[in-house]
Parts: sequence; structure tokens; C-alpha cells
Amino acid sequence: MKRFFLLLPFLFFLSSCGRLDTILYAPQQTPETWLQIQPYLEFNRLVIVQPSTSIIVYLLGVLTIAVGLYFLKIRDGQRSRFWWGIALLLWGLGALLAGTSYEAFSYAIKCEGRTACLWTSWWEIAYLIVSVWSIDAMMLAVAHSSADGKLRKWLSMYALINAVFYFGLVMAGAFIPVKFLISFELLLVVAAPSVIAFFAINGWRYAKYKLNADLVSLGAWLWLGLTIAAYFLYLISGNTAALWAKGIWFSENDVLHIGLIVWMIYLAVALAPRIRDMNKEIL
Repeated sequence: MKRFFLLLPFLFFLSSCGRLDTILYAPQQTPETWLQIQPYLEFNRLVIVQPSTSIIVYLLGVLTIAVGLYFLKIRDGQRSRFWWGIALLLWGLGALLAGTSYEAFSYAIKCEGRTACLWTSWWEIAYLIVSVWSIDAMMLAVAHSSADGKLRKWLSMYALINAVFYFGLVMAGAFIPVKFLISFELLLVVAAPSVIAFFAINGWRYAKYKLNADLVSLGAWLWLGLTIAAYFLYLISGNTAALWAKGIWFSENDVLHIGLIVWMIYLAVALAPRIRDMNKEIL
């Protein structure tokens, strides 16, 4: 799996060959209307879109990378901690990429100098890939902390196949192009089986063995699920537009990112010291 992580820099090299610039934002936006539908600040002609949200997501990215490095620092030969570290490094990188293209510099990347704004960018393509790879790395971590034998082998194979398969889908979506293949919705579809598996594996193990590590892991998956649910509930509530109209720069993305910041702190404080490779002797 580590070999596939090395492919990420080539995304930017390939950007000149893709057809992402044929997919326009819907409903269509001009550079002028882009700045009318969301908050922004301007510094010396540099437009920063959704500044408060950008700060929060960049904070999430830096914190997540720090927690990932912490997992690697205390890994003590534990492959589960190693893969948790890799997963969080990728997650943090994804947060920085998303904050750059979806929020902070979205105007410069998608709109500036164009008659109509683009729907996506290679920054976002990279975000999609590293986000799914992050979940796949978590699958490898769970395979080592909560499984052995054939189950560990199957989980590991699934993570590797999923990483390669999703990379292929996204590349096809970028070069053909096919909008759904490079959408956040497909990312959720691809990631969902892994998250469900995490709940099932740690839930079954805790019911059978009553191990603290499984309880703490369940707490991690529960908070992640609640955070994602809160994001979608806030999204459909319509509160973002209403608050922006009043000058309050708070969106569904802030709900998601703040929830994930809490999740990262939980992972560092509660999960990292307790997670270890599965050992039949403790069962």
C-alpha cells in the first residue's frame, strides 16, 4: 500500500492532461457571483474565501498530522499504531488539500481569470484519493489490532484492493471526465463499508472479550459517526445561508471540522496509548 501513496505527487503533473476544466460549477457561477454566495476577505488582491472555516480546517489538518506523528513515535513495533499513524498523516493532508480548494483559495483555483467557475480541481482529486487511502490505512490498523489469521489477511487484502480500485475510478473520472466518479458522494459510498466493518469488528470483540481497547475503539467509531451525522443534519437544515446572511460565518463544514478536531484529540489521548497488535494470549 505504501507504494500507492507515492503516486500522489503525479496527480499535479497529470493535471495538464485531464479534462476537469470542462466541468463547470452548477448552477453556473461567474467569478463575481462566486464571491456573492459566500463570505470572503481580500488582502492585496488575494481573495480568501470562507476565512473562518479555512482557519478551522487548516487547524484540523495540522492537528491530525501531529496526532499521526504521535502514533508513529509511540508505535513500539506495533503495526496497528504504525498504520494509524499513516492513516492520520493522510487524513491531515486531505484536510489541508480540501481547505485550500473548497474554501480558502477556491476563487483563485476555480474562478480567477475564467468566465465561469469550475466545479472541482486537482487539489480536490488529491483530497478524494488520500481520504479513501486514509480509511484503507485504518483498515490495516484494525486488521492488526483486532484480527488475526485469515480475517487479518482478508481485511488487509480488502484495504489494498480498495485503495487501487478507488484510485482507478477517480483517475477515470478525472480524465474522461465523469462527475460522479470524482464526487464526495462516491467517496462516502466507498468508505462506508470500512466504517461499518470497524463498528462490527470492535463491537463483536467487546461483547465477547470485554477488552478496554475495543471499548475505546468503539467510542472512536461512534464519535466519527455522530460527527458525520451532525454534518448532514446541519447541511439539510439550511442554517448556513441564513447565518451567512446575518454576517455569521458558520457552516456545515465547521460542524464537521470541529467534530473531527475533538475526534483527533480523543484518538491521541484515549486510543493511542491503548491500541496494540492482537495477541491471542490476552484473550
